Amino acid sequence: MLMKKELKTNLSKIRRLAARYFPQIRLGLIVITTILAILIIRAATPSIIMGARLTGNLISGGISLISQSPEDLKGGNGRVNLLLLGVSDEEKAGADLTDTIIFVSINPQTGNTLMLSLPRDIWLASMRAKLNTAYHYGNEKKPGGGLLLAKASVAEILNQPVDYGIVIDFSGFEQIIDLLGGVTLKVENNFDDFYYPIPGKENDECGGDPEYGCRYEHLHFDAGEQVMDGETALKYVRSRYAEGEEGTDYARSRRQQQLLAAIKNKLFSFKVLRNPFEIIRLIKVAQQNFETDISQKNWGGMVKLLLKMRSGDLNSEILDGGVEGKESYLINPPPNPQKYDNHWVLIPRTGDWQEIQAYVQNLLENN
Repeated sequence: MLMKKELKTNLSKIRRLAARYFPQIRLGLIVITTILAILIIRAATPSIIMGARLTGNLISGGISLISQSPEDLKGGNGRVNLLLLGVSDEEKAGADLTDTIIFVSINPQTGNTLMLSLPRDIWLASMRAKLNTAYHYGNEKKPGGGLLLAKASVAEILNQPVDYGIVIDFSGFEQIIDLLGGVTLKVENNFDDFYYPIPGKENDECGGDPEYGCRYEHLHFDAGEQVMDGETALKYVRSRYAEGEEGTDYARSRRQQQLLAAIKNKLFSFKVLRNPFEIIRLIKVAQQNFETDISQKNWGGMVKLLLKMRSGDLNSEILDGGVEGKESYLINPPPNPQKYDNHWVLIPRTGDWQEIQAYVQNLLENN
């Protein structure tokens, strides 16, 4: 009789605990299921499905998920540093010139993150070319060399190790945003761009129009918070010829960072995390449009690091030319065909990278 009474009491306790913690348990199971699905997708090529490699990848990925911590990913400066590069889709001219260059440094203990945009027009004497060409020239030398050269170039400028690289095709961004149901962005200023290029119209003669007006689309954005679909969000962050302040590369860098933060918030939302099928679709899009040197053995640590970022602080900065009262670390020098090959470029005002490197080190120490 006593045993039955104790059993009944224990069952009652279990029910209360289950009711209290079921949502967290369910979410944990969903996340685990999703990650296992991701591992299967990444492993699932015809040759893998037929053989033991599927099992090996799954086991390896599972072990990584369980055993690896964000601390295991950190590089020489005690942080995890990534380089995000944005390129146009392959059908456009200059497809492998990087329109977006962002150095992301994450504190693996706190999740605090520094996101630093670098202007694409930075001139690298060591390469005798602009920073946005590093990915192109690296790929010319050997397959996969684009990421290597781009990471080395950014490391030279910032004097910080770049542990991992991710190249994102802009068309992939558009698909991801649409799968997420759009993103919420706060437009700081009204602006118009009368010269947003229309894909496929680059060489259109426009019936003899001397202004080639048919090649361009008029963009207009009103200030204020709004939900944007993928196409609209991409136009918002890529606009280069807006009138006024929003027409600068610095303003465009701010908009790019704003979009990345909005995507991160949407990805980490409960609505997305509880839906493994939606995440599987997102992963498929990422596979088709992303290139990375993050190896399979680091999947687990990277997933945990990204989850840790949810509770950390995000500091967005731009290596700028003096906007918003900041010092002009970069300047546009007088034309010099022998030195800069007739390009419009940005160089460090002091003649070397030391001042910029000290500025970045200070940002990291306070992040």
